[in-house]
Amino acid sequence: MSGVLIAEMADKALKLRIPLNVQLDLTYRCNERCVHCYLDHHDHGEMTTAEIKDLLEQMAEAGVFYLTISGGEILMRRDFFEILEYARELTFCVKLKTNGILIRKKEADRIKALGVESVQISIYSHVPAVHDAITKLPGSLRQSIEAVRRLRAHGIHVVMANVLMTQNAHDYAGVRALAAELGAQFILDPTITPMMDGDRSILSLNVDENALREVFRNEALVGGNVEEFCAPPQGPDEDTLDMLPCSAGHTACYVSPYGDVYPCVQFPLPSGNVRRTKFLDIWRDSPQLEEVRSITLRDMPSCSKCAHGGTCTRCPGLAFLEGNMRGPSTQDCEKSFARTGIPSVNLASRKSAMAGLVQIQSAPAMATAASA
Repeated sequence: MSGVLIAEMADKALKLRIPLNVQLDLTYRCNERCVHCYLDHHDHGEMTTAEIKDLLEQMAEAGVFYLTISGGEILMRRDFFEILEYARELTFCVKLKTNGILIRKKEADRIKALGVESVQISIYSHVPAVHDAITKLPGSLRQSIEAVRRLRAHGIHVVMANVLMTQNAHDYAGVRALAAELGAQFILDPTITPMMDGDRSILSLNVDENALREVFRNEALVGGNVEEFCAPPQGPDEDTLDMLPCSAGHTACYVSPYGDVYPCVQFPLPSGNVRRTKFLDIWRDSPQLEEVRSITLRDMPSCSKCAHGGTCTRCPGLAFLEGNMRGPSTQDCEKSFARTGIPSVNLASRKSAMAGLVQIQSAPAMATAASA
């Protein structure tokens, strides 16, 4: 499908308030225990096969076109292929996210036969010791790469996703080369997501400013002119102030294994549950989704006044997890600073506050020294 057609579909979906994209997590259970994972891997009562099929019917009726099936590890569900087959019968364009470990020849054959659009597999390093230390599963890199080879042998589009963190900060070039060798697409994600319950401790895995700056000055990764990409921001104009933050809640949403609906998997604002309310009713009438839809850049006190306002990759979900969906996402502020060398309003304010705190803390010591 051409980029122009996709853009036209998204624009029309926005005007008609159609949930064009939905990510459905079938399970949070997983055979890996990745150090950066934001999920609780226990089963707290997943939707049954019948419930998921009914949900898929409701989504089809609501106008969903793209369906991303994810987890956890999707193949931990014994009914996975039954669900996938039903989704394809309903003519969803299906994308899968998996670690690939359970994809053998039989599974690859069936994925091909069902006409899946793409399969995303996370590869954290081209070095087995590094990748396996992140997943905490010995041999996981070898098994995931075998899955990539099987899928590519069928001509299936495979995306190798590399999440950047302290443990693999210098390995993305090796993963990118491996993807090229295997005929897979490579994507790099420089963001560690807080736990869905709000626990932010795993953010310590985020790489530092120097590592981010190295990424943003790599022409092969930014996909264009580095000087232009890293140029100083001009600040938002009037049109930019009326921009929507992202597609979350506007043309996209997320459904958990327990039927909870959120604007996005990175935006865990509870907005309804399909076990109690029809999907389309939640999409149309949820007060939480209505609030998300009401927010433009103009409504954000800090970001609307920031030079980065029109170019920042600000995620409203990350801002929500910081405590205010209308506020800045510090992680995205840090990325903007690493890219341009210019601090955001948020970072400048934090730096000023920290400087004031240091002065306050040092004042008693200075007074003591003077009296002595």
